[in-house]
Amino acid sequence: MAASVGGLKALSVVLGGLPADFPAAIAIVMHLEPNHKSMLAAILNGRSHLEVRQAKTGDRLCHGSVFVAPPNQHLLVNKEGELELSSSSAQKVHFARPSAEPLFASVAKVYQKHAIAVVLTGGDGDGSFGVQIIKQQGGKVIAQDRPTSQDFGMPESSIKTGDVDFILPLEEIAPKLIELVGACTEPTKGRTTAGRKAVPRAAVKRVTPHYSPAAKPASIARRK
Repeated sequence: MAASVGGLKALSVVLGGLPADFPAAIAIVMHLEPNHKSMLAAILNGRSHLEVRQAKTGDRLCHGSVFVAPPNQHLLVNKEGELELSSSSAQKVHFARPSAEPLFASVAKVYQKHAIAVVLTGGDGDGSFGVQIIKQQGGKVIAQDRPTSQDFGMPESSIKTGDVDFILPLEEIAPKLIELVGACTEPTKGRTTAGRKAVPRAAVKRVTPHYSPAAKPASIARRK
């Protein structure tokens, strides 16, 4: 998933509409102030039935888990289904770091037809190259519609590529994800007996991701 201006509300609505046993992993890129600690993951965790945390290199994509890119670092998925963070000096894409482009491109290469890109409200063209790679690999693309977007720049840029499958009001995105992924809609907290959220392991297709910022080629990995 990718968001910028108005992204906190949009992400809260989408994640809040997903069940605890949602059988997919979610990676989120949102444009953040680079020099300040982000509370985005903690806020979203309190508004979701899923476990939301800030991503770290080596974290593994698992069903029912949500990972948020930290400020000033690109977020990617490697062929093992593990997350990788760029350095804070990595090249910006669309003047942003983190950017949706590296995330979408890497997810597309690893998960291919099982990938879903979601482009939410935001004020530039971030994600528009990545959604094309998602489609080239057989995945699906959802964009938030104009009336419910605080800023329609990001969704509109993706829509103009012709590679968006669904243009939806904000409230309809979570139900569409449940439909696409085949999740149970029971909105209850899933926790182990120790009180921690249960996060089953996801299967990952081994395909080497590649992204070139110069070529300009915020995602969900569906179960196979």
